Amino acid sequence: MQTLGRPRKRRKLKAEINVVPYIDVMLVLLIIFMVTAPLLNLGVDIQLPQSKAKSIQNDKEPAVVSVDQDGKLYLTLGPAKREPIEPQALVAKVSAFVRENPQLQVLVAGDTRADYGRVYGAMVLLQQSGVAKVGLMSQPEQQQQGAR
Repeated sequence: MQTLGRPRKRRKLKAEINVVPYIDVMLVLLIIFMVTAPLLNLGVDIQLPQSKAKSIQNDKEPAVVSVDQDGKLYLTLGPAKREPIEPQALVAKVSAFVRENPQLQVLVAGDTRADYGRVYGAMVLLQQSGVAKVGLMSQPEQQQQGAR
């Protein structure tokens, strides 16, 4: 059976991808991340004691164990972000880093409002991890305005 009229043209397939919807989604995600990124700055408010001690110069980034006002522990390894950590996990993680780098400098940042026993407990945990030397962090003492 033959059909009368115009013969049908076969359309050639296009091998192109329409990227306009993907660009729209990417721009929306970019805006969302730009707005939310400043809000993700999760820090721990620690008031370090002030002292006249000289600053230690070191080429490598030290590991810092922070003890906040409530006695919670936080670990910062090199350029990584500060993360809350349990005492057993602190011992395991720091001991692994000490095995890799025996000269690892470890500092304890104890909040002035924290109980001394909690700061001392953090130092004991570091000793159990195999850290040879532990330093205490402080802020430079601020000069009083009008002091003689």
